[in-house]
This record gives sequence, structure tokens and C-alpha cells, in this order.
Amino acid sequence: MNQGIAVPRTPLHQFTVPLSATRRAARLARLLAGEQLVAWGLPLDPARLIVAELAANAVVHGRVAGRSFRLGLTVTAPATLRIEVTDPQGDQLPTQARVAAGAEPAESGHGLLLVEELADRWGVRTGPVPCKTVWAELDLGR
Repeated sequence: MNQGIAVPRTPLHQFTVPLSATRRAARLARLLAGEQLVAWGLPLDPARLIVAELAANAVVHGRVAGRSFRLGLTVTAPATLRIEVTDPQGDQLPTQARVAAGAEPAESGHGLLLVEELADRWGVRTGPVPCKTVWAELDLGR
């Protein structure tokens, strides 16, 4: 995981939407991301899987009553898709869920392992207070 943020680049495409912090909205985030990727002519996966994991984490771990989370998709040159999910729990940063050799795996907490495997880069940035943004980047290789 990277704690910093990649150098901003000029976006070729940009999409952002606020969503209520519910499981239904986490599913909607995945569906909306899929529709947007199709509209941009980009492959659905693994981006859709990453959106699903980050949105689910925002709903389960980043939820504050009455506050929403935000999904952002940005395509920048040279061919990078950046996925961002911002939630209002900036004081609860994601942790890595590595399993020690021979240890019994936990029942949950493996979503970020999936993100780490699928994304070319990922990380978290805090702010604006009280929020945090978990981001992942995919090199599209066009």
C-alpha cells in the first residue's frame, strides 16, 4: 500500500457520484462503474471488482450515520484508470490483512488483499477532514 498520492495528471475522462452508505449503494457503485467503463470503451474487470471491494469497505468500515461515500473514476494519460472511494471515517485507515504462514485466516478483511493483487498501485490519503480516500490505479496498457 502506498500512503502517498500519485502525481496528478490531466484527466481524459472523469466520473464522480455520491452514494448513500448502504449495501445497496455499494452494489450500485459497482453497476455505475461498469456502465461508465463501457461508455469509455474500457474493460470491465478488474476495475469493477476493485470498485466493489472499496465501496463495500466504505459502507462497512467507513460509515457515519447521515453521511454518504463518493465513488470517483478518472482516466489519465498514459492510459491509467484511477478508482477512488472517499468515506467520512478519516480516523480509521485501512490495514493490511496478511495471514502468517500456518495461521488460520480470518473470516473477513481480505478485500484489500484482493485490491492489492488486482491493482497496479493502491493507497490511502486523508482529508479533507474528516474524510479519507482509498484509491487504486490500473495501467490499461493501450
